[in-house]
Amino acid sequence: MTASSFIDRLGHGVLLCDGAMGTLLHARGVHAFDQSVDALSLSHPDQVKAVHLDYLQAGAELIQTNTFGANAVRLGVLGLAQQVEGINRAAVNSAQEARKLTGQDVWIAGSMGPLGGSGLASNVLDAAVGHNAFAQQASVLTGAGVDLLVLETFGSLSEMELAVRAVKSVADVPIVAQMTFTEEGNTPGGDTPEEVVVALEALGVDVIGGNCSVGPELFLQVMEQMAAVAHSPLVARPNAGFATLADGRLAYTANPEYMAQRSRLMAEAGAVVIGGCCGTTPEHIASMRNALRGVKGSGRRRPIGLAPQGAETALPSAPKPEPTGLAERLGNGKFVVTVEVDPPRGFDISKTLDKLREVTGVIDALNVADSPRAQGRMGALATASLLQSRLGVETVLHMAIRNRNLLALHSDLLGAHALGVRNIFTVMGDVSTTGDYPDATAVADVTTSGLIRLMNSFNNGADANGRALDQPTSFLVGCALNLAASDMDRELRVLERKVKAGAHFLLTQPVYDPEVVERLWQRLGGFPVPLLLGVLPLRSVRHAQFLDNEVPGISVAPAIIDRVGRAKNPAEEGLVISQEMLQAIHGRIAGVYVMPPFERYRIVSELLSGVDIPGVQMPV
Repeated sequence: MTASSFIDRLGHGVLLCDGAMGTLLHARGVHAFDQSVDALSLSHPDQVKAVHLDYLQAGAELIQTNTFGANAVRLGVLGLAQQVEGINRAAVNSAQEARKLTGQDVWIAGSMGPLGGSGLASNVLDAAVGHNAFAQQASVLTGAGVDLLVLETFGSLSEMELAVRAVKSVADVPIVAQMTFTEEGNTPGGDTPEEVVVALEALGVDVIGGNCSVGPELFLQVMEQMAAVAHSPLVARPNAGFATLADGRLAYTANPEYMAQRSRLMAEAGAVVIGGCCGTTPEHIASMRNALRGVKGSGRRRPIGLAPQGAETALPSAPKPEPTGLAERLGNGKFVVTVEVDPPRGFDISKTLDKLREVTGVIDALNVADSPRAQGRMGALATASLLQSRLGVETVLHMAIRNRNLLALHSDLLGAHALGVRNIFTVMGDVSTTGDYPDATAVADVTTSGLIRLMNSFNNGADANGRALDQPTSFLVGCALNLAASDMDRELRVLERKVKAGAHFLLTQPVYDPEVVERLWQRLGGFPVPLLLGVLPLRSVRHAQFLDNEVPGISVAPAIIDRVGRAKNPAEEGLVISQEMLQAIHGRIAGVYVMPPFERYRIVSELLSGVDIPGVQMPV
């Protein structure tokens, strides 16, 4: 089979492609979700070859190599970066052996997927790294003898364009480019089907279309929109409906007969290459083969340069919300006082409200902790919303990434903004093994700098993939700085990433030595963004020793512990130490983040009454 014969074949009716590889290997018990499906071409070549044989026997004229994630970036995450060539060559060999066994004239396509990770992750990948990864894989696949290359399941048009250019720099074979689409009918990056066609035709891609993510009904709509503007042949490879978990395995809802019916409609809409993605099986492909016999494409095409049919008119941009009160106070250089609040153990917040009312006149915001000490408590967002509505005081919502994936973070952030909670502090979150549910599973798709980047993307009116929001947000974004870090060079490198990602202010753990703040201030030439210093007045020697030995990020010098131990009233001495601390360095910081011991919120008033700091709302 040759490249020219593939292009010629597309002019003679619909070409049937194969179906899923990974989900079929999983269903057959060969693949586990924590393994590399691509590496199975090395460890289980016979099972991979068996999948190819089943699709060929079902009637597929084109099979794809088991190399979707076999690029250096994806394999590198799994510690397999050195096996790029071996895995890709083994996969091509399995497909070639299957073709030889059947004796059929079929095409072998080298499958290439995106570099992996979320839009946030791909944004920080150097373009040269991406180009080299795509070029390396394309070079190995074509060198091993594939007839064409399929770039599939790309959610970002910019990454697809990067991949196409990389492939063209090293290979001279037909390119099939397949984007993935959401339920809204656009790519995860917000590109419409028409925009995908225009962009990829400009790059000289041979076949354009989509695969994965959604079922055949939506893909039928995508094909109709693409066909209205396309000059190039179109490809459609939808999932077999939506996935559900059944007995610990993924199951897909669309049966072979339904897929077959929709495949015929997609062909009539203009698709000339049709197959399946996740959840499709040889049974699906066999049914699609029967349904596609004798069908002719509509041939609908539209001259380049005319506006796509049904294109939506851009909506006028909505005004950006006003900055939060905390943002204005920090921006004006006024000293800020915040106090930490733990959500209640139950759903009644009345006791917390009663305790906080005595300090509402002297604070600027309430810091609402997110599952502190990994305990089962009321959600931080619900607590923050209740505090703001009942007390009329702004909150700083702590948002832990340890227990939320990217989708949950996206949803919670938009929900917070809708509820008026717009000051957000990014934090990893306490390890679940230390709390009420030690067997709870940690979930984290992004780092703290990644979450900061997401919120700033929201503030600019787009989500993590660059897709436009209905209107921009106005989050004030905070992050942590560990002044007691054992490796301060590393801590400052992390800080630089957070600030570069868009952090607006810093919070620290409690500090008891003013020299710690002064040394770092001098080293940095001033803090890059406003810093709120953590303040937790010591209550006793045991309290001081506990903080020093058992709480990460807090250091209490021996001299301070000794001073508290010698005092007649340790709690009063602890308060004086914190007051002296503030008095000494208030000119270096933007405010304080008070952590009252044992919910003694009145300690905020006691703390402020012993210091002389311009702009502080002194307690009456």
